[in-house]
Amino acid sequence: MIPHFNHFEIILYVKDQQKSTAFYATLFRKEPDLNVPGMTEFILNDFCKLGLMPTEGIAKIITPKLPHPSLGDGIPRCELYFMVENIQNEFEHVIKMNVPLISTIEERNWGDLAFYFSDLDGHVIAMAEKNK
Repeated sequence: MIPHFNHFEIILYVKDQQKSTAFYATLFRKEPDLNVPGMTEFILNDFCKLGLMPTEGIAKIITPKLPHPSLGDGIPRCELYFMVENIQNEFEHVIKMNVPLISTIEERNWGDLAFYFSDLDGHVIAMAEKNK
């Protein structure tokens, strides 16, 4: 634990904020805690939020020093790894969402059962539980 970090937020750059908001609301089975033009936030627990920011919005901050994020559309640029209580339930939920499945539930060499899929922007998402 890093005692001077008391909260963190992961922000994904997305092509279409509304579509991505709908995707994550369905995935998480909850509405966003903040949803305004330029930023959507889902509180995941007391210490973590997931944010969705349109690529055009972040581009105003980071370009020209960094490449425009739309140049990486569809290229996996990160992985969200969620530990869940019932991997089979989550797998069935994701299958019903009709999203690109990367890998079915498998025992991984690090000791987890996990499956992989991607969101609308190609961000990789894993759902896992400790192998019992």
